[in-house]
Amino acid sequence: MSRWIPLESNPEWANKAGLDKEELQFSDIYGLDEELLDMVSKPVKAVLLLFPISKTLEAKRREEDDLIRSEASSPSLFSSVIWIKQTISNACGTIGLLHALANTGIKFAPGSPLAQFIAACKDKTPKERAEFLETTPLFAEIHAETASTGQSAVPTDLDTDLHFTCFVEAEMEGVPHVVELDGRRAGIMDRGKIYSDLLTDVASLVKETYIKGSSGSIQFSMTSLGPPAEW
Repeated sequence: MSRWIPLESNPEWANKAGLDKEELQFSDIYGLDEELLDMVSKPVKAVLLLFPISKTLEAKRREEDDLIRSEASSPSLFSSVIWIKQTISNACGTIGLLHALANTGIKFAPGSPLAQFIAACKDKTPKERAEFLETTPLFAEIHAETASTGQSAVPTDLDTDLHFTCFVEAEMEGVPHVVELDGRRAGIMDRGKIYSDLLTDVASLVKETYIKGSSGSIQFSMTSLGPPAEW
């Protein structure tokens, strides 16, 4: 298995890869209280979550993955969603960014790494996308450069117990749903209908599922993809 330097929640990666930051950008979410969510620029197109892996969350992951595998023979109701299986160690940050950018209808700079990668992925299976990510030179250099210039020192021990996942909006039979995309999982996860908006519903999900299952850890970080802030 290939191994990359763990990537911080760094929006500069997407800018270097072809995202027009005048149209959309990644911004920090400072908390899950209503007044802090109100500070986030909207509409939110995607949410990235960095969370600590715990025994409770791992047990839930195995249970959900078994269910996904048992339903693998059924046609996917989210056929338009691009999901990438993670086969590169420590690439969950990059894959989270790709999941956010590939599933929100964003236009990228022509010929940019993002434009090339997403165009190539549309007709591939999740496994073929993973193989393409492993073999293409499009992102490896950007990942290494961005990870090496983050605010934290580059770790000498590349094993980490933190992981990125991504939440986007996708329609099922014309109804918008929260969809979770995590390359470490067995497939796309339907988190239910959107009742308020993507950000509000994801915040509730994070509190109920991830924070409650984290054994008291505070190693969480959330980032939104949306229009540039006006302040």
